[in-house]
Amino acid sequence: MLPRSDRIALKQNLLYFLFALPAVVYVISLSFYPAINVVYDSFIFKDKFSLLNYTGLVGENLYPALIDTLIVSVGALLIQLMFALAVAMIMIKPFKGNRIFSTIVIIPFGISTVVSAWVFSEIFSAIGGYANSFLILFGITVNWHATSTSELGIVMFSDFWKNTPLIALILFGGLSSISPSMYEAASVDGAGPFKRFLHITLPAIAPLMGIALLIRGVAEFNIFALPLVLVGYSPPFMNTLIYSNYESVLNVGFAYSASVILLVIIMIYAAIVLALGGAPKYAK
Repeated sequence: MLPRSDRIALKQNLLYFLFALPAVVYVISLSFYPAINVVYDSFIFKDKFSLLNYTGLVGENLYPALIDTLIVSVGALLIQLMFALAVAMIMIKPFKGNRIFSTIVIIPFGISTVVSAWVFSEIFSAIGGYANSFLILFGITVNWHATSTSELGIVMFSDFWKNTPLIALILFGGLSSISPSMYEAASVDGAGPFKRFLHITLPAIAPLMGIALLIRGVAEFNIFALPLVLVGYSPPFMNTLIYSNYESVLNVGFAYSASVILLVIIMIYAAIVLALGGAPKYAK
């Protein structure tokens, strides 16, 4: 017979398990099981096990979709991180109008992705767009949809505007946890602003920065509504490629295989972020 303390611990662990069970069932039934099915179906072509769904993707803009997704995801993420850190450091400072500034910063995050994409499609419209209407005052006219590069820039800028507030809020939480006395002590020791940032601020927010990179990075690779509304299917992104193939019954296998490729990329990215040590303490 188990000692009384062990029986109590066992009952507590069982209680914790029962509380977690609905979430475990939810994740398995709505995440793992469908994912395993998609991986399996991606290798089935005309009722036979085959790699043709993967080799056939090469002719379906796979490489351009991969490159465009990586460019926008990595580019937008780095820009968001830099601007979010600057915004968070402003938000943490006590000044008149701080609350108004913080409220304005959060607004883009509360707007629907489709709505913000539609707004930016109106801004960057080649004919009658607000951006061109402003530039015409200086004798400049730009066709924002003339090249794939400019269209990727539109998507990246729109994504930056929409999602920077989330990273800013995460980093703001990290900055709020730093005691002002640490900065005061460092100043007394002769540390300048850069050294204080490097040796106090950065180590303190590194775990939260890792979490932000993980959350936003996964979301960036899954970008869909924004490019679909702004530029349609060209230039292609992985999710718009998946959607366009899934719309056609003949190309469902291509959609599955593209989904598996995207899943592998996301898993590799997540593993790299966790391995770098930015967020293991919080993510595990």
